[in-house]
Amino acid sequence: MSFRWAIAGTGAIAHQFAAALGRLPDAELVAVGSRRQQTADAFGERFGIPRRRRYSSYERLAADDGVDVVYVASPHSHHHRHTLLFLSAGRGVLCEKPFALDAEQAAEMVVAAQTHGQFLMEAMWSRFLPAYVKIRELVAAGAIGTVLAVEGDFGFPRPVDPANRVFDLAQGGGALLDLGVYPVSLASMLLGEPDRVVALGQLGETGVDEQVAVLMGYHTGAVAVAKASLRASLACTGRVSGTEGSIELATFMHCPDNLTVRRKSGTQRLYLPADSDVTATDATATVGDIDGADRRNHRDRAAGGGLHHQIRHVHFRLQAGHLDSDIMSQAESVSVMRTLDAARAQIGLRYPATLMDGSRQS
Repeated sequence: MSFRWAIAGTGAIAHQFAAALGRLPDAELVAVGSRRQQTADAFGERFGIPRRRRYSSYERLAADDGVDVVYVASPHSHHHRHTLLFLSAGRGVLCEKPFALDAEQAAEMVVAAQTHGQFLMEAMWSRFLPAYVKIRELVAAGAIGTVLAVEGDFGFPRPVDPANRVFDLAQGGGALLDLGVYPVSLASMLLGEPDRVVALGQLGETGVDEQVAVLMGYHTGAVAVAKASLRASLACTGRVSGTEGSIELATFMHCPDNLTVRRKSGTQRLYLPADSDVTATDATATVGDIDGADRRNHRDRAAGGGLHHQIRHVHFRLQAGHLDSDIMSQAESVSVMRTLDAARAQIGLRYPATLMDGSRQS
């Protein structure tokens, strides 16, 4: 069975996703939508999309009955509106992270998917990478005991540019939603939704959060810490600590090639390339067995990085007749947004009311 994909948006992530689609024999990229015909045509030329299916509006793309699933790659500010548009047109949707601007928007998207009987999933690609699959396997097997702490940070300095989406409030910019969502999602994957959220952050001259730290507390006594920055070089690593050991995620924590598992019995280093088709259970090579330059060259050669893993998961779920994911569920995407909402409220990050489409400002 082949799945006919369309992409809404023509930015960098859309290009990577299109390349990833090309790795799967049961995926076909048939259409693209953009705000301008010029960008739609350029994208279509690069990826072999017929001229008649290169659309200059998202509404025209939604009307294409030859599409099964749409990958929403528009800015954060448009995830809610575009997802509702495609769901109501009878298309399944894989929506880029963050799922929405707030939990209310996210909940509306879930209701729309259920109402129209369509597949919907947040494109949190990290969840489907070999390293993240291995983390879940190790934790489920009790390899590090009971998880008590999850840490992650993601940040690097970027020149302030009010026109760039990450510095633009009108496009849902800021470090928290663009980068902080990754460590927050990691904590959610392992610990669930926190009972308490404490956040500190710095708002920049354009009004977006340029740096933020989020502390999450759980009724079990576990804690999690997520940091994100557009102004500082953070380690971009992660760590999961339990009563019997720990798992360290190498740089970059949202798409690590390497895991280090530390236990009383010794230290194990796993090489799990994000961009390969190696599964977590098949990974036997250690970090020390593979030269760093070879790993970098391998990453450069592999089309789409590791985005093909989540695409394959969407196919599996659709083939099985499921309209939700069992790895990145709709309910969890809403839950993660609640955590991000709580953090936004504490640092005073507010998006323009026109973006929220009636959602509660917090």
